[in-house]
Amino acid sequence: MSSLADRIRGIVAPGGVPTDPPLPAAPSLAALPDRPGLAGALGGCWRGGAFVVDRRWAPSAVHGRERVGALAERLERSAGEAPLFTGGAPARPPFVFFDLETTGLSGGAGTLAFLVGCGWFEGDGSFVTRQFLLARHADERMFLESVAAELERAGALVSFNGKSFDAPLLEGRYLFHRIAWRGREMPHVDVLHPARRFWKTPVSGARALLVEGTRGGGDASCSLQSLERQLVGLRRRGDVPGIEIPAMYFRFVRSGDAAPLEAVLEHNRLDLLTLAALTARLMDLTRRGPDAAGDAREALALGHVYARADRQAQGALEERARTSFRRAIDRCRSPRGAYDPIRIEALRALALACRRARMHDEAAAAWRELVEMRGCPAPILRAAAEALAIHHEHRLRDLPVAKAFALRNLESGRDLGWADAARYRLARLERKLATENLKFDV
Repeated sequence: MSSLADRIRGIVAPGGVPTDPPLPAAPSLAALPDRPGLAGALGGCWRGGAFVVDRRWAPSAVHGRERVGALAERLERSAGEAPLFTGGAPARPPFVFFDLETTGLSGGAGTLAFLVGCGWFEGDGSFVTRQFLLARHADERMFLESVAAELERAGALVSFNGKSFDAPLLEGRYLFHRIAWRGREMPHVDVLHPARRFWKTPVSGARALLVEGTRGGGDASCSLQSLERQLVGLRRRGDVPGIEIPAMYFRFVRSGDAAPLEAVLEHNRLDLLTLAALTARLMDLTRRGPDAAGDAREALALGHVYARADRQAQGALEERARTSFRRAIDRCRSPRGAYDPIRIEALRALALACRRARMHDEAAAAWRELVEMRGCPAPILRAAAEALAIHHEHRLRDLPVAKAFALRNLESGRDLGWADAARYRLARLERKLATENLKFDV
């Protein structure tokens, strides 16, 4: 299915001449009148076609368990780790955190971003938010231009699910108005994806339904507010549920009363500050390494970050990756041989990392533990048995043990490709064993 941006590219020809009439504006917003009472209700001012609200948190202000200034210091010390989360793209301060509030939570044609919140740390450790509110639909073009000027000064953009939701939605509106959108070219740290690796906890279906309007990629256990409670230590009181925000904006459109929007802006500001806190924690953990990991899951996730970046850094991070995987194995609470998903993934990752580094004995030890583990998933079990068959055949020259692992792989291999490979290996091992027995007889 094509994205909104792809559909709009199909409407606007390369030369800038429409091939089809543009989609009509939403009727409830097309005739939105001026809102002279915004400044009194929200405490901002008009700048071009956008109503802008600025707020500042002093370094001594507390967000959850930490001071804002401490978050700024942590992010400044670890800013060099940002390329590990941008696919290697050069990222540097200032980091501009951004988050949208929209007229619909699922995106799609006709969905507008009516509030764009941006945040950053100042040199003195304070945190500043600047929010752009679309008060008149007729001003959307100028509104988007103001937002673009703010975002383009960033050394890197930081969002929560922004690569999948916020950035594509904005790009669609920019294309609709034929305004250049440079967000695709900028380094972008999407905190949701590493957060899933580092901090996701399983939730039941009933509990997942309690998390509303979080745009967490359908992953309620890893929503921004869930992580806020778990890691930042903040429990909001009187906060607006995200699912109610579009309706609150439409009430403002119909009535002209901006007072209820203050709660929406405060919700957005807290999201930005929490996003900054999570980013500081993530990058600081990456800078400090596996010794700073709080548990096996964090150590495992850290190893994956290093391993993925190592392929671009040409070996510079491979030892840090292996150390992280070892630390994850050591911190697993389950005994050796008992089923543990984190231990399984850490052993598998360590075995692959050691194989890349030609540390074959350590890789074989990890594969053997996987073979001996109760409930190990069949695909991983087959990969482990095959690796051990190869290790014993070609490196240790222990053909009977290699044959035992090949037989085990054949017995568990329902997949035709795996079974054919196991039969081929078994036939070769039997020929080698027959030759050795013949030599022995002679």
